[in-house]
Amino acid sequence: MTATDKASFAPIYDSLVAEQGDVPAETREAAEEIRREAAEALDWSTVRRDD
Repeated sequence: MTATDKASFAPIYDSLVAEQGDVPAETREAAEEIRREAAEALDWSTVRRDD
């Protein structure tokens, strides 16, 4: 696919974003938030062992 071919898709993508929202960006943001929450939930560095 050439740069010209990619440029011809932009108006289609722009109209879809205008109609539906930027689903890929929203998905990336949600995935990043879930990753942060999971990392925090699985962080055992603050747990002390009292032997």
